[in-house]
Amino acid sequence: MLQTSIQAIRALIVFTVITGVAYPLIVTGIAQLAFNDQANGSLLREGDKVLGSRLIGQPFSDPKYFWSRPSATSPMPYNGGASSGSNQGLTNPALKEAIEGRVKTLREAGGDASKRVPVDPVTASGSGLDPHISPAAVEYQIPRVAKVRNLPEEKVRELVQSHTKGRQLGFLGEPRVNVLTLNLALDAAR
Repeated sequence: MLQTSIQAIRALIVFTVITGVAYPLIVTGIAQLAFNDQANGSLLREGDKVLGSRLIGQPFSDPKYFWSRPSATSPMPYNGGASSGSNQGLTNPALKEAIEGRVKTLREAGGDASKRVPVDPVTASGSGLDPHISPAAVEYQIPRVAKVRNLPEEKVRELVQSHTKGRQLGFLGEPRVNVLTLNLALDAAR
């Protein structure tokens, strides 16, 4: 009986060291070597000031900026510790009301009135943290951003083109635009 207890304690210690110390250190070391930027949050900095992350969305409401997808995280938007969707189904009146309000806000802010409002600037992503919007969502907002910034629409469109990423590996996902990096480029373009 005592022999079995000692073996159990030894096994506990060995597996604790392997799975609780060695494995996390090895994985962290590999991540730091192979994926340093991502492992450290893909933070964008201006000097010592952190402007945001390329991996997590953030809210923009000023008309001079492109607006991100809404976030469904709580208790605050774009909360990386609470990644989730809203769990509101298509028949939920609260979801319908929220989408209608966002559509109205985008139209009143000065989007391209000749086009339908794209889906992504009025609906949250599955994680509630998506930093990207579709090229169509950006295109819809170009007239507003150009007007507020007193820039030609073509210059804003060129910035958008330079910040549009294609499908991953040429066939995965959809083309996308990182809202934070695009807005920082707009600020730099003045």
